[in-house]
Amino acid sequence: MSKEVKKLPKRSEVKVEDTWRVEDIFATDELWEVELAELKELVPTVGQFAGKLGESAETLLQALKHVYGVDERIGRLYFYSNLRSDQDTANSFHQSQNMRATTLYSEFRAAASYIDPELLAIDEDKLNGFIESNDELKVYAHYFEKLLLTKPHTLSAEQEVMLAQVTDVTNTGINAFGMLNNADLKFPIIEDEKGNLVEITHGNYIQFLESTNRDVRKRAAEAVTSTYQSYKNTFASTLAGAVKSDNFFAKVRNYDSARHAAMSQNNIPESVHDQLVETVNENLHLVHRYMKLRKKMLKLDEMYGYDLMTPLLPESKMTITYEESVELVKESLKVMGTEYIAVVEEGFAERWVDVYENEGKRSGAYSSGSYGTAPYILMNWTDTIDNLFTLTHEFGHSVHSYLSHKYQPYIYGGYSIFVAEVASTCNEALLNHYMLEKTTNQNDRLYLLNNFLDGFHGTVVRQVMFAEFEHKIHQMAQNGEALTPDAMSAVYFELNKKYLGPDVIVTEETAIQWARIPHFYYNYYVYQYATGYAAAQALSKLILEEGAPAAERYITEFLKAGNSDYPIEVLKKAGVDMTSKAPIEGAFKVFEQYLEQMETLVD
Repeated sequence: MSKEVKKLPKRSEVKVEDTWRVEDIFATDELWEVELAELKELVPTVGQFAGKLGESAETLLQALKHVYGVDERIGRLYFYSNLRSDQDTANSFHQSQNMRATTLYSEFRAAASYIDPELLAIDEDKLNGFIESNDELKVYAHYFEKLLLTKPHTLSAEQEVMLAQVTDVTNTGINAFGMLNNADLKFPIIEDEKGNLVEITHGNYIQFLESTNRDVRKRAAEAVTSTYQSYKNTFASTLAGAVKSDNFFAKVRNYDSARHAAMSQNNIPESVHDQLVETVNENLHLVHRYMKLRKKMLKLDEMYGYDLMTPLLPESKMTITYEESVELVKESLKVMGTEYIAVVEEGFAERWVDVYENEGKRSGAYSSGSYGTAPYILMNWTDTIDNLFTLTHEFGHSVHSYLSHKYQPYIYGGYSIFVAEVASTCNEALLNHYMLEKTTNQNDRLYLLNNFLDGFHGTVVRQVMFAEFEHKIHQMAQNGEALTPDAMSAVYFELNKKYLGPDVIVTEETAIQWARIPHFYYNYYVYQYATGYAAAQALSKLILEEGAPAAERYITEFLKAGNSDYPIEVLKKAGVDMTSKAPIEGAFKVFEQYLEQMETLVD
């Protein structure tokens, strides 16, 4: 008798209450089409102010209001289509919507590309005079200040139009990766712990790696790596294309490198990246010590990459339902005060969360929103402690977005990537503290300590390894070296050996793992997970020690600030200085303390 293969439900089979309420953005696809048609008519009008920005303060204000008004509406249009596309990547209608919205946004960028060059061409004293003479223009003061930093890297109006028009072409790498990785790539069917035949998906792969059955972990890892290995040339081509695009734009805009270009956007010194990598490398002995403890607790003669996510205490493996997690998230965040909790409760009540995996749904988890919409959360829920922490993580993002949108005008309503992971990781730190405080069972306590150390490894150590890999391949491309699959695998292999240490056997199969990491397509993004984590540890410590004053400062000076100041300065106002090594070193002190607690409990 053949075994039944467990399959994911189709999107239409998922309960409505477990899906996000995107109809709050557009009630129907027909209304989305109406908005698209109107915006197609509006986009050409964006260019009506070309050559006129320096005429008067009134003309400048009128132009900025019009251009950013259209931008805001296109943002909502694109966001809706993106959510619909992600909930079922195989749905051709919503894929078409998303592509049309993307095309429209490219057309808008081309039509509005004269704005920055013209503003930079205005005499600085004259521009300051405009600001002083018009109260409404004073809102844009920080916007103008940031823009002036880009003056050496902004081209002529004609050249800016040309660059805006090639965006679709230069995004080919990331777009191709997304379609191949999420829609087209199929993983093998393997046998799980209970003998069921299960098709591996992006959503359940981590669950397999967390299995207490080593054969299951090994089968899942080999199935996934062999699949990526069979497509290694295609993935190398998409990643090389993205890296070349980063280097191309850096070069034509007169930056020293792609890293310089990425970090200059938020006025972040490159030394922040360098000292992060340096500080983590200085503390790798602690990571290697944890790996040695893991090997000892698992009673393994040899430990491989697929052994790094399984719980060290299988008899205490904590499982938790989504409903239970909702209550835990709210309880653990009460220290943040009533205003914060009210937003979290609104999110659960108003269906911000798309909970469970379905066929064709985008893998992973994220929080995303557009100005004027709810900050929605994508999950692919399984009843694990990891998903509980992911849920509170994403709610950190969502509350940050909600408050930034509520308290800042559109031009400052977002927040920079540099601080994007702070609010989310602060939530995780508070949840971890709450659970350790409430847990008396020693095995469960060991499990939570293990979960923290694994989370630290994944968010700080692994992301900095990613950052080193990303930096190396950008430098290779900049120096004219070919980014072949073998070349990238060789770099990735050596970095894994350095970061994991002597107690983990790094195999050739590990070397291809670069192919499955989507963040390598976001120019110098990954290092900010680690800096954000360090800042979050420092902020959560302040909140737990000082209570309401620190929480109020965090909410007012950071969560509500959006982009109204440089990210480094916003964090300073909240109480953390990321231009020093102190937050990174402080985070490793927490890691060492928890490691010592775990070693003591084990002994």
